[in-house]
Amino acid sequence: MKITFHGAAGTTTGSQHLLEVNGQRILLDCGLYQGHREEAYDRNKHFPFDPASLSAVVLSHAHIDHSGNLPNLTRQGYRGNIYSTPATRDLCQIMLADSAKIQTADVAYANKKRARRGEPPYSPLYSPIDAEKCLRQFVTFDYHRPMVIGGGVELTFIDAGHILGSAQVVLELQDHETGEKRRLLFSGDVGRGQNDLLRDPEDAKDIDTVIMESTYGGRQHEMDTDSRERLSEILSAALKNRGKVLIPSFAVERTQQILYVIHELIATNCIANVPVYVDSPLAVSATEIFRLHPEGFNETVYRFLFEQRDPFGFEGLELIRSPQESKDLNGMEGPFIIISASGMCEGGRIVHHLKNNLPDPRTTVLFVGYCAEHTLGWKLREGHQEVTIFGDPVSVRARIEILDSYSGHADHGGLLEWFHRIGGPKREVYLVHGEPERSEALREALQAEYPASNFAIAALGQSVG
Repeated sequence: MKITFHGAAGTTTGSQHLLEVNGQRILLDCGLYQGHREEAYDRNKHFPFDPASLSAVVLSHAHIDHSGNLPNLTRQGYRGNIYSTPATRDLCQIMLADSAKIQTADVAYANKKRARRGEPPYSPLYSPIDAEKCLRQFVTFDYHRPMVIGGGVELTFIDAGHILGSAQVVLELQDHETGEKRRLLFSGDVGRGQNDLLRDPEDAKDIDTVIMESTYGGRQHEMDTDSRERLSEILSAALKNRGKVLIPSFAVERTQQILYVIHELIATNCIANVPVYVDSPLAVSATEIFRLHPEGFNETVYRFLFEQRDPFGFEGLELIRSPQESKDLNGMEGPFIIISASGMCEGGRIVHHLKNNLPDPRTTVLFVGYCAEHTLGWKLREGHQEVTIFGDPVSVRARIEILDSYSGHADHGGLLEWFHRIGGPKREVYLVHGEPERSEALREALQAEYPASNFAIAALGQSVG
């Protein structure tokens, strides 16, 4: 067995890990790398392996940093199966199409400036048609249903508690030459548990090798019990000043979770009953998909659905689809709340809202999730007083607030607890999906508790086995 780390190694985006066993090549995730435009374009455009040589693809969940380069993979010659849970496939149907549309628009804008500088044009990584064709290769099955996906390779999904349909990947491997058996666990992204919507991450058993995310190594989230109170304080202060609250949010899971909590805060008179706009066609479509998959919800939300109550809807909520309706929001006076994608502010309608509202000190920008280094969201979280949006400098006078308690990722303590619950010897552990200092903090903590295991931080392009 050999594993080569082709993405999410030394960073948190572009998840791609290539497993070679019994002459087969199995790709775990195929995500888009996000960061500096030219570097990201080059890394996403050119795979470090021949897509046509792959035997299978296993997808942990639908987030674009894990699934977003699948249409490009199939466009360049991959013809095999893409294995996922049913909810992941349904979410990919809208998310990959949305990604293709965003790329087309962004490339068109960038090419205008490149033409003025005499530079050659970019082309989108893939089209909406490529995204649709890619979906034909999905093969889905639910948690706890083992599936043979190759010679000596059996796949089982267990719940990761991260987003709807998210899975930890358990691979039962048998080497045909030596007869050796090994169980490999790929964590995907580990949920933090006690989620407003989802079940807690499940425990894997009898694991020998672990590929483990480390996004929040060395960092703790705020306490769960403080999150709603703190959200109420932030929203109340902003709305009292008749300001606008911009919430950059991933369209899938985070938007639905925030809607659910805001609904409760309004219903209990913790915040004023002001208009709430979900300005994201993707988020609107994703919410409908959530209603189709009750198997992913915790017991409370599950009961809500079967009592014919809508956990994601309330009076005063308006779902924005058309571009004109989105533009109209910028000419309106507050107070109101806008929830809009993308969560890292690298594309989508939130970028336009930020450009129009960051210079206004009455505006509050509330981050409720992780932003990768060098993204626009990261710059705002880091306190940059000026940012560049669509090539223009924009002053930041808005109030920036951060509530990482709504992160879909387990923090340092949560990752340690998750690892403790894994059964088996866990002899080899490779840390991925983390900035270097985060991965190192987690490695040190794990090594201190498990001296008999080998903990290593995966490097881009590194092969182990």
